[in-house]
Amino acid sequence: MPGRLGGSRRAAIIAIAALIAAVPLQAQPVTPVPRHPNIVILLADDWGFSDVGSFGSEIATPNIDALARTGMRFSNFHVAGSCSPSRAMLQTGVMNHRNGLGNMPETIPDEHRGKPGYDTVMNHRVVTIAELLKAAGYRTYLTGKWHLGSDAGRLPHARGYDRAFSLADAGADNFEQRPIEGMYDKANWTENGKPATLPKDYYSSRFVVQRMIDYIEAGRQSGKPFLASINFLANHIPVQAPDSDIAHYSAMYREGWTALREARAKRAAALGIVPAGMPIVTMPTTPDWRKLDADERAAAIRVMQAYGGMATAMDREIGRLVAHLKKTGDYDNTIFVFLSDNGAEPTNPFGSLRNRLFLGLQYDLATANIGRRGSFSAIGPGWASAAASPLSGYKFSATEGGLRVPLIIAWPGHADIRAGGISDGLAHVTDILPTLTELAGVPSHGGMWQGRAVEPVTGRSLVPALKGAAGSVHGDAPLGYELSGNAALFRGDYKLVRNLAPTGDGQWRLFNLRADPGETRDLAPDEPDRYAAMMADYRAYAKANGVLDMPAGYTADEQINRYAFERQGKPRLIRLGLWVGGIVVLLSALVWWLRRRRAQGG
Repeated sequence: MPGRLGGSRRAAIIAIAALIAAVPLQAQPVTPVPRHPNIVILLADDWGFSDVGSFGSEIATPNIDALARTGMRFSNFHVAGSCSPSRAMLQTGVMNHRNGLGNMPETIPDEHRGKPGYDTVMNHRVVTIAELLKAAGYRTYLTGKWHLGSDAGRLPHARGYDRAFSLADAGADNFEQRPIEGMYDKANWTENGKPATLPKDYYSSRFVVQRMIDYIEAGRQSGKPFLASINFLANHIPVQAPDSDIAHYSAMYREGWTALREARAKRAAALGIVPAGMPIVTMPTTPDWRKLDADERAAAIRVMQAYGGMATAMDREIGRLVAHLKKTGDYDNTIFVFLSDNGAEPTNPFGSLRNRLFLGLQYDLATANIGRRGSFSAIGPGWASAAASPLSGYKFSATEGGLRVPLIIAWPGHADIRAGGISDGLAHVTDILPTLTELAGVPSHGGMWQGRAVEPVTGRSLVPALKGAAGSVHGDAPLGYELSGNAALFRGDYKLVRNLAPTGDGQWRLFNLRADPGETRDLAPDEPDRYAAMMADYRAYAKANGVLDMPAGYTADEQINRYAFERQGKPRLIRLGLWVGGIVVLLSALVWWLRRRRAQGG
């Protein structure tokens, strides 16, 4: 009996097991686990609003333009007027006075140093996008300019990046490991927090892309998605490019900056980037091209040719990265973000005799050498007005030319993003982080991170705009801004703005950006109620963010010169004085000895 019962049980068990094995394959299909997208951030340095072909430029940027065709262009996107505050907001989604960059080390007045929000480095009360994505299982890499802190606890390797080859300064030479002479004593490059040496064949754009490719491939076996933050030095001062890229523009720019500004405005309108026929201003700081002599024109033409070459060289490297990701099968599942950190750089380094003499001792300033190894050049306010076209103003200021820059977001394999679209709704650099975390399916934070209180993200996701929704994700909410005394308050289509010298006169003005993005007609006298309401909004923003008033007579330009003199000029003068003093002492001693010998011989 026990044997027969055991056999029956075994048969029943086998039959039931067979039924169970057959049913689930049909009744319970397996849902595939979604794969997180890779993320590539392409951050250009000092590119003006119309420096990209798909925004109206004559500069050849075919690879950036290809991303624009697969994604969305944002024609009303704003950053800060200088690099570090923009970079900190991009990294954290938090406004600059709350992330520590109420001002930069190069432009902060002494009275503000150490005050809340004026750390001049990205503080530890914020969480970076690298920290968020790393916690979600991403590999995180950064190459190129950082400029958010140079001590061990503030370099990118300590702020969430697995691997990073970064420059701690505002800029450096593009052909060799050399600082901007007069600003820094050395080019502070580090890899993973340790001092690093650049290769002999270094060129900045090629190097930061190649090092990123190396990082991506070195971690491929992990199977994890990656964040690749590539921070170009192009087109920051000094403007430098390979000879072949400069030669590409050898027949261009002979009509001058005013003609180029007008041509770009027409192309931008034809592309749908700005309204057709919008009024534009001639900036008071723009020199009259017709009054330049032959040598001045030749140098000006050459520097803009080098500027175009520098941009094209950067674009080519972006194309090389894209081609690599296509070859490895990563391209379709990669989100690309291209933007500039602020508007075009108007500074003329040769504006003072002291600078001309100093730079002439450090660099080969011959016109034929502009843009090449060993050169030092900048486009100045004339060409910067064309780079910002058709907007008013440029870098450092709170004008649209200082704050409004190109933004492209593309995800080639994602059907929801409207390919080739243009969004004209107000967007802000703090919106990038929440946009990327939403697209990646990665949770952000609500003011608490790993058991500690942190600054909450203030940006808003641009995903609705990417899908084609009209208007701004900010609606009618006020959005404030201040840096170095230049300030703005955005609300809906309107902008309240104040600019200090040399760009402005310190007076508040009101503009309708939808009708007048060139900021040509001040509406404050016609709309006093709106003006008063937006002034109240700005005062509330300034109070909530601890914005400090600037000292009397302050300008960012003067502060940069003072910073350079204190950091480099004064020590060099002291060293020169000691050297000259030593020579005088030696000569005096020699004269004394010769006189003594004569006296003894007599």
